[in-house]
Amino acid sequence: MTDKDAHLIEVQTGRQELFKGRFLHAFSDAVRLPDGRSSSREYLVHPGAVMVIPLLHDAAGAVRLVLERQYRYPVAQVMIEFPAGKLEPGEDRLVCARRELKEETGYSAREWARAGVIHPVISYSTEFIEIWFARGLTLGPRQLDAGEFLDVFTATPEELAQWCREGLVTDAKTVAGMLWVQNVLSGSWSLDWTTPDTTDIPDPPDTHAP
Repeated sequence: MTDKDAHLIEVQTGRQELFKGRFLHAFSDAVRLPDGRSSSREYLVHPGAVMVIPLLHDAAGAVRLVLERQYRYPVAQVMIEFPAGKLEPGEDRLVCARRELKEETGYSAREWARAGVIHPVISYSTEFIEIWFARGLTLGPRQLDAGEFLDVFTATPEELAQWCREGLVTDAKTVAGMLWVQNVLSGSWSLDWTTPDTTDIPDPPDTHAP
């Protein structure tokens, strides 16, 4: 923040814990508003996540996108999404992206490129989602978590764009990812591709160790 934003900044003056779950943590903060009055802000602390945009090239060079269909309990709908998952404590974000892609879809990628970060629910959560592109895909077995059920399929960028326009895709991170897809494939936005040193994906940190 800069001095020119001082008239917008709210200052925390107190904090009350409301709820602590398996990975969500809820607080109610007392804040001082820019005009000096007091108010409160309720919000969730989230560990952050990654989303992967996997590019699958056919023999002719055409691109298809690897997507998932998964039931999301809070909205009681089966949603179309890019592969994604939350960060484990202390986990490197590229490691997380590689792990989630392999676990959920079975694909491993030869090359990776970091696109950017989005904040999907800024009004009530600290959640951020880091976006990664993956290409040079090789298919292997999936390694879904216990209790995780999802379908994996592919679609063209044009199909996904149409689904977003028609409201068939309403997942915020996937809609944001489509913006990146369109600009990357058109050449308007560039990516810095990298090849990880090894195809092995380390296990996440053992958060239960003494």
